[in-house]
Amino acid sequence: MPRSLADGKVKFTILTTAPAIPSAPTAAELNAGIDASCNILSSDFQWSAAASDTNNEKALCVEGNANVPGASNYTGSMSPFRYFDTLTGAPEADEDDVFQAAKVKGTEFWGYARETSKKSTEDWAADDEIYLGGRVVTDSPQAQATRTGYTKYTVPLLFQEGWQFIEVGPVVGG
Repeated sequence: MPRSLADGKVKFTILTTAPAIPSAPTAAELNAGIDASCNILSSDFQWSAAASDTNNEKALCVEGNANVPGASNYTGSMSPFRYFDTLTGAPEADEDDVFQAAKVKGTEFWGYARETSKKSTEDWAADDEIYLGGRVVTDSPQAQATRTGYTKYTVPLLFQEGWQFIEVGPVVGG
């Protein structure tokens, strides 16, 4: 099997209401969500597992430490591009949905990311691999250090739950 180039392959979807089974959302649930794939800056997108907490669990006879993994940790942040009506300057209702879903500190949403050989613009399908799904709470959006390029704010995402390398679930009730 050939390797797959990563460019343009991360699909990221935001659900503002919980799927029926958060650890196995259906393709219909994901495709009805906010497709954020083309609305987030690639260079600083973080949606990943992080080092687990560790516990020292050495036996009496062990010289030195013997750590074992404890609670799982995840890290997340995204910089959504802003979209404005060129005539009024107001946020563009149809295009600014990613920022609108994440702009208020304490907002909860469910995010799901796919990174396979499929293009990020391809719809979700049953059995797609989700490299990480999670329930997150947003922190305050942060202004970019430089005011160059497109208007965007970095939104820290605080994981409440995470599910790594899961699959898009079957149709609910099917």
